[in-house]
Amino acid sequence: MIHPAELAELEAFRDLYAVAPASLGAGSAELGGALCLRLEADPRSAMFNRVLGLGLQTPAAQGALDRIASFFGDGLAWAVALAPQAEPAELPAWLEHRGYTSGYGWTKFIRAAGAAQEAATELRVERVEDGDAFAEAFVRGYGTPEFFRDWVARLPGRPGWHCFVAFEGAEPPGVGALYVTGPVGWLGIAATVPEHRRKGAQSAILAARLDAAVEAGCEIVATETGEPRWGEPGGSWRNIARAGFEPRYVRPNYLSAPDADTSGRQR
Repeated sequence: MIHPAELAELEAFRDLYAVAPASLGAGSAELGGALCLRLEADPRSAMFNRVLGLGLQTPAAQGALDRIASFFGDGLAWAVALAPQAEPAELPAWLEHRGYTSGYGWTKFIRAAGAAQEAATELRVERVEDGDAFAEAFVRGYGTPEFFRDWVARLPGRPGWHCFVAFEGAEPPGVGALYVTGPVGWLGIAATVPEHRRKGAQSAILAARLDAAVEAGCEIVATETGEPRWGEPGGSWRNIARAGFEPRYVRPNYLSAPDADTSGRQR
């Protein structure tokens, strides 16, 4: 059975790609038990050209790796996000033999559903159904290419998605989403506009999403952020830990090309 920390993220990205604007060249495919995602509009982004769930539902086979490479084809750089539970044990060696390199990994967190400690902030956090403020805060805060604006604006009000924006007056300094699949919730699509950092936006949005997960009947909530660099966790890592999440493992990203970028930000 696929680990809940992997399942929630995989299903969220499956649904995200289901509403991608046709002009972006976004596509998905189930190959060898993995979800493969491609985005022609951002060809070097290994955040949005990547493989999730490989070797988790069924052991991976060499032929599946061939089909995955064919799915991406020439001109795209991608990542295989390889969970430590993936089978067979030789899978990392197979990827390295094919020229993949291990890049910056992500720490996967889970916690039981339940309220987080109330965050101290003067910002107003609202669950939104309109996508404009949600998309504005995400694109400005995360630093994605501008074409993401129309894409993420389609998420508020969509089944399974619970989207939150932190407001300072009419200005949207921060954003974050909860996606619910069965008893598992995934926290993602989160960002803070740079000039509004250190105002408690993400802690408040984390707390609001955890409350929403309880309301939605979740039993487990999962999320992820970059692994600590040089032994020091970043601000996102610390916010997640303060909200009661426990780090479970680091998931490496096996990159198809040296210039593949797992940040998702505009370059």
